[in-house]
Amino acid sequence: MFETKIRKVGNSAVMTLSAELLAILDAKEGDTVFVVRGDDGSLKIMTHDPSVAAALEAAEIVMDENRSLLAALA
Repeated sequence: MFETKIRKVGNSAVMTLSAELLAILDAKEGDTVFVVRGDDGSLKIMTHDPSVAAALEAAEIVMDENRSLLAALA
């Protein structure tokens, strides 16, 4: 578990992420992170866009279902 403070900078509220947390996220200053709210109200911080991951999973399913057709088109 990590603890951080929320502070005001200009008109925004910001959280400071420690070097250890950045290493766990495999992120660095300037990277974009995505915060997703879970069904239980929890928040998840990710370094990849979850909508892209969902689209790739859907594409994988379509390719598996139509493997012979796609091979014939290739």
